Amino acid sequence: MSITAIADPTKPGSLAHRARTRRWAELLRCFPNLADMRVLDLGGTPHAWRLSPVRPAHVVTVNLDPSTAHQTEPDITPLVADACTLLTSGHLAGERFDLAYSNSLMEHVGGHRHRQQFAETVHSCADHHWIQTPYRYFPVEPHWLFPGMQWLPFRARVAVSQHWPYGHISSANRPQATQDVEEVELLSVTEMRSYFPQSHIWFERFAGLPKSLVARK
Repeated sequence: MSITAIADPTKPGSLAHRARTRRWAELLRCFPNLADMRVLDLGGTPHAWRLSPVRPAHVVTVNLDPSTAHQTEPDITPLVADACTLLTSGHLAGERFDLAYSNSLMEHVGGHRHRQQFAETVHSCADHHWIQTPYRYFPVEPHWLFPGMQWLPFRARVAVSQHWPYGHISSANRPQATQDVEEVELLSVTEMRSYFPQSHIWFERFAGLPKSLVARK
C-alpha cells in the first residue's frame, strides 16, 4: 500500500479513514444529540458534511475558499470568510450556535495572534466546541507525511516540500514551497491548553502515540 493510500481519509480501510471513524465515534459520544444541533464549522466545507455519518440540523461552514460558496444545500450554509475575524467582520453578528467545530485548521491560521482570535471566535459563538489540530510531537508531519519534518530548519523544510513526492501538499517551485511551509505551524499541548483553558484536551492516538489534539467542551 502506498503512503498516500495509507493517509487518504476517503479510502475505506486506510489508516487515515480508520482514524477519522474513531474520531467521529468520540465526537458522537460527547455530543450524542449532534443531529439536532446548529453547528459552526470553522475551516470546513459543505462537501465534508455530505460525507459525514451524522448530519446536524444545520451547519454554517466558514472557509476562505470561494469555491465553497457554490456548495449550498438546505441544511448547510457556506460562508466565505476568515475564521479569525468573524467577531469583527460582522458576518455572524449576534448569531449563536450549539457547537463550534473545526478539523485541522488551527495550525494554518498564521501565528499566535491569529490563533488567539480563532479561539475567541470559538468561545464567543458557541457554548460547546470540538477543535482538532495535529500534535506537534507526533513523529510524522501530517501534511507532508515526512518523519520529523516539523523539527527541521526552515530551509530544510522548504526543500522537503519542494522535492518530497508524498503527502497532501505538493509545492511546484521554491517560492511556493516557502509559502506552504510558512503556512503550517503545529501546536503543542501547552499551547492548546492556553487557548482553551476550560476545555478537556483529548489525545487522538496512533500506535499508542498522541497523533492529534482535540479541545472539547
